[in-house]
Amino acid sequence: MSHWPLRKEDITRPAYRSLAQGIAAAIDSGSLRPGDRLPPHRVLAWRLHLSVQTVSRAYEELIRADLISGEVGRGSFVKSGPRETVELPWFRAATERPPIDLSMMTPVALPQVTQAWSDSLQRIATRLPHSAMHSFRPRQAMALYGGMAAGWLARCGMVVPAQRIIITNGNTPAFMVALMTAAQPGEEIAVESYSCHALKPAIRHLHLRMRGIDCDDRGMIPQALAQAARMAGGKLRAVFLLPSGAGPQARIIDRERREDLAQTAAEHGLIIIENDALGPVAPRRPPPVSSFAPERSLYFTGLSKCLSPGLRLGFLALPETLAERAMNRHLSVAWMATPMVAEIANDWITSGVADDLLVAQRQELAARNRMAQRILGPLSAGFGHGLHRWIALPNDVDDHDLLQAALDRNVAVTASTGFSVSDRSPALRLCLGGPTRGDLEQALTTIAGILGN
Repeated sequence: MSHWPLRKEDITRPAYRSLAQGIAAAIDSGSLRPGDRLPPHRVLAWRLHLSVQTVSRAYEELIRADLISGEVGRGSFVKSGPRETVELPWFRAATERPPIDLSMMTPVALPQVTQAWSDSLQRIATRLPHSAMHSFRPRQAMALYGGMAAGWLARCGMVVPAQRIIITNGNTPAFMVALMTAAQPGEEIAVESYSCHALKPAIRHLHLRMRGIDCDDRGMIPQALAQAARMAGGKLRAVFLLPSGAGPQARIIDRERREDLAQTAAEHGLIIIENDALGPVAPRRPPPVSSFAPERSLYFTGLSKCLSPGLRLGFLALPETLAERAMNRHLSVAWMATPMVAEIANDWITSGVADDLLVAQRQELAARNRMAQRILGPLSAGFGHGLHRWIALPNDVDDHDLLQAALDRNVAVTASTGFSVSDRSPALRLCLGGPTRGDLEQALTTIAGILGN
């Protein structure tokens, strides 16, 4: 729901939040622009079959979010200029007692990870390459670590020569370079109805636009993507996908749907931007979407979500036609990955430590997902080795009220708002990797109680 004006069919319960989210989506998509005047409260209430109080409450929400301003005697206006404050979807407020945090997606802090860091630092201390300490040359870093990057991408199902890989300081720089490479200001990116929290501020910062595409239980619908491309008049340049469990709904798209999406992108001249943040965490998953159309795909993955948060290293695979542009974009915003981190990653991967840690993560995540399924029941969606679960709620439930109820009981979770692009249905995301297993069981039991299980 990113169009304007809104229709009464767009409004779901609770109506004030649905209206506020619909206006916010229209602002994000560019349908409402800075300086545009919103309808008076009574006019919009009549048009959408709402009460004046409901419209007033929605406008108050938007004013608090710094999206609109209310001027006495003149009306309500979309605020000029971009907001600089990014609303993070995870818990960050200070409290006297830190909550059990299920709001941030992180791998499990296994004892083996701590030992791996210690052992690796001792090993590389005696053989640290001169360039890791003194080089400013990105090509020198690639010469040292390109083989390691290609090997890790092969584990993820992408066979790419080292010269067409950019090593970055984690997923976020790779994500930004991919967006900058795929589209120019004013052009559109097709995205799933729920996407990663960083997408909306990045799109806004780069002066791009989002076009939400309808999804079903198998992910983005190829026919809906094709229709959007036809309607966009050449403005739709790329499609952004999270097909392998890292998206908010923890969904792994099947092989047939991946092939169909790749074919649709090719037929309509779209670049595929594939975010595979979890990498090879899910065993026996289908090949990446990008592997079915590598000539038009910008695929990236990293190590921080599957091995250790401190190992901030990412790999961006490039098609030959976009390689020079992407490399120039990376040079302009990040120059090169930190060689010391790349050296530690290289040590883990070449010594087999990374594979051992990956197996340990899978085993622990499998146990945690079984626990979540047992406690939360069929309400909880996800996959067997996922870092989080997704709980869809009835449309008449306010997910922010449930979020606050959980926080009052010392559990931090995330509401769907931070991930919503075109779907405004209420939901909660529960991350499984951060707490100890005992704390996780306590937190999940608390959430089940709030939900009435």
